[in-house]
Amino acid sequence: MTGPISLALDDGVATVTIDRPESLNALNSAALDALLDALDEAEEREARVLVLTGAGETAFAAGADIEEMADFSTPEAHAYASLGHDVTRAIETFPAPAIAAINGYALGGGLELALACDLRVASERAVLGQTETDLGIVPGWGGTQRLPRLVGDETARRLVYFGDRVDAQDAHELGLVGDVVANDELDGHVAALASDLAARPRFALAAAKEAITQSHETDLAAGLDFERRTWASLFGTHDQREGMAAFLEERDPAFE
Repeated sequence: MTGPISLALDDGVATVTIDRPESLNALNSAALDALLDALDEAEEREARVLVLTGAGETAFAAGADIEEMADFSTPEAHAYASLGHDVTRAIETFPAPAIAAINGYALGGGLELALACDLRVASERAVLGQTETDLGIVPGWGGTQRLPRLVGDETARRLVYFGDRVDAQDAHELGLVGDVVANDELDGHVAALASDLAARPRFALAAAKEAITQSHETDLAAGLDFERRTWASLFGTHDQREGMAAFLEERDPAFE
């Protein structure tokens, strides 16, 4: 793919790169549309892992494109928010683990993209923030919902209300990211994580992702029922038979 988004697929790992370094990878409508296309293509090509990152040395994604949205009417703003929600929901429901490789600024909508991923790895240079109140608005692509689920209610309120920017280490302490690595080690660290995930049973990981996501969207009883049905549905699959046979035979499994 060419344009504001690039897609590369290697050994089951789909790497989607926001490629607007001249604007700190700000997300305009064209970039959001292209992101949706890239996610669709990665799914069609049966990617086993999704990696999302930004081009250049400075930014993962510095947020929504302020130049584009500054003069929006309310209906235009609603359409733009809906497009952002479509993208974050597509990441959240992608049928494989999604890793955000945060190589620089992840602010506003950029952080919201990262929040939609399953795992977040930050370079030591990364700066993260839900900074929309600085612009007289609020998070519009899921930040008010996903951030409290990740870091807790009061921490989320402080981040949103004050628009604080936090460095990678503080983000790790808050629970915003799972790993912080040296800048020159980010690609290798994420590649190793992705490779390990790609070698694991594909359908089991997809089912685990969907079940965990359900825990944020439904009550406990419904979530437990979903888990029980999902667990049972994996019996009879190649990976279940192979995984258990390998365990009993004390050998490494050969998953599909």
